[in-house]
Order: sequence, then C-alpha cells, then structure tokens
Amino acid sequence: MDVLTEALASMRTARPASVRTDGRAPWGLRLPPVAGAGFHVVLHGTCWLLPADDSEEAYPPIALGPGDVIFLRDGRAHVLADDPATPPLVAGSTRVEEVKPIGRLRIGGDGVEASLLCGNYHLDQARPHPMLAHFPAVIHLPARPGRHPELCAAVQLLSAELERPRMGSDGIVPALIDSLLLYILRAWLDEQSPAEARGWIAALSDPGVAPVLAAMHAEPAEGWTVQSLAEVAGLSRAAFARRFTTMVGEPPLAYLTRWRMTRAAALLREGDLPLSAVAARTGYGSEFAFGKAFKREFGRAPGVYRRELLTANN
Repeated sequence: MDVLTEALASMRTARPASVRTDGRAPWGLRLPPVAGAGFHVVLHGTCWLLPADDSEEAYPPIALGPGDVIFLRDGRAHVLADDPATPPLVAGSTRVEEVKPIGRLRIGGDGVEASLLCGNYHLDQARPHPMLAHFPAVIHLPARPGRHPELCAAVQLLSAELERPRMGSDGIVPALIDSLLLYILRAWLDEQSPAEARGWIAALSDPGVAPVLAAMHAEPAEGWTVQSLAEVAGLSRAAFARRFTTMVGEPPLAYLTRWRMTRAAALLREGDLPLSAVAARTGYGSEFAFGKAFKREFGRAPGVYRRELLTANN
C-alpha cells in the first residue's frame, strides 16, 4: 500500500482548480489563501514568488524560471510578479477567459511575457493528515537537467497540451494536474538525505515502521494489536511501540484509530454506503461502536456528517 498516495487521497475534497496565467511586464497578481494547497508551474518566461503583506510566515522572494515548480502546503496568500517592485492586482479583479482545456487569465502591460499554470488542490485542512505538516510550507523545485525526470516530463506534457490543445486535451490536462501533486512531493522526498530525515519523512522509508504503515492503510478493518503490528515490523513489542511513536508522533493504535476515522470520513464523502458497511470497512463490529468512535473524533454522528456534506455540496 502506497501510504503517500492514500494519505493525500483521504484529504482531497474535490478535483484541483487551475488556470493558465499569462502576464506581460509589468504585471503582478496577489492570490488569496485557499482551503488546500497551492501550486504554480512556470511554463515559459521568468517571474517572482513573494509573500503577501499579511502572510503568517515571511520568506525571501524566490526567482522562478522555465519549468520551475512551487508548492504551498497550506494554501497561504502570496504574490506572483514580473519584479518584486511591481504592485500586484488582486486575483478576481480581472476576468478569466473560459477556454479549453482550462481557463486563461491575461494581465499586465506590453513587455516580456511569462506564462504559468496556477492552481490549488482542495484538501481538508480541518483534519490534515499529520504527514503533511512534515513537508515545508513552501517547496521550490527548480528545473535542472537530469533532476526529477518524472516531474520534468509531467511539466513538459502539461506545457505541450496547454500551448497546443488537441483532441483529448480536456481529459489529459486534468489528469496530469491531478498527478502533479504526487510528483512534487515525491521529488522533494527524493532530495532528502536518509541520514538527516526525521519524523514522518523517515517513517516512510524506515524498514520497521514503513511496512506497518502500509499494512494499516491496506487493511484498516483488520483486528490489529501492538503485538501483531510488531510482528509485521520484525521487532519486539516494546521496541516497535517506541520506534513507531517516536517517528509518527503518536502510538500505533492511536494512529490506527485516526486512520480508520479518516477512511470512514472519506467513504461518507464519496458514496452512499450504509453506515453498517462503513463500520465494517473501518474495523468496527457494530454500527453503534462505529458511531460512538466517529462522534468522539468529529463531534457529530456519521449520519449527520454525511447530511451536512450533501447540503454543502448542493
């Protein structure tokens, strides 16, 4: 079981939103915070990523070039501009052209042009997976020869489809944008030194903890105990519990409960399974036991949770 894929999938609440932004110098655009994670891909030209004036965490201006990728973990407000000194417009103050395969925004003057793919991944930030907090708030992946070939290939494919839309582009572009999130995070993980990795980042490749996480994610309904999980890890019960808690940040069974509840919430969001079926798929022998655990975690019964989602989406 791919823990990274599963953890992110459990947080997603909708398909990514994206737009192509074409700016001619002088140009600047202030993007407000979003409920999820933001991303930008420089298709051609150069520009700058700048913190917004009211940003919670300041970071130095980042110069971006062709093929560079930016990931903003918590969807914070930020600015894109041809130059750090250019005053930005507020996103939404200019009209996005409704063209295929994604909308297009044109801003600025008549100077040098830069083109970007801008968007956000809709993630449930009210209950983020703890793994996400171990990624930097801002990830910059510069395009360099021989570096992250899969990510570079995805960026090149996106650029080609956006520059010259053809038959099938309406299906290809959203799928590539959807996959880009995993390519970005995998590329960043590949850059981390195993000797310096800590916490969740280390846990994803640890020979004792990684197979346990994979087993929990693959079979959340299994009647796992600390002893049976220690056997998967190939460690003694005490050594496993200590190692898991140190890396993941909570004891094995506490994480298992968290994951079961996360999966239950996803099942309630994604379909109309009976509550008894959701309970069985997440390791609860009765609908009553499941409802009690769910209410303790989410503050409301699973049926109420589902109805609130239906109301919000209609």
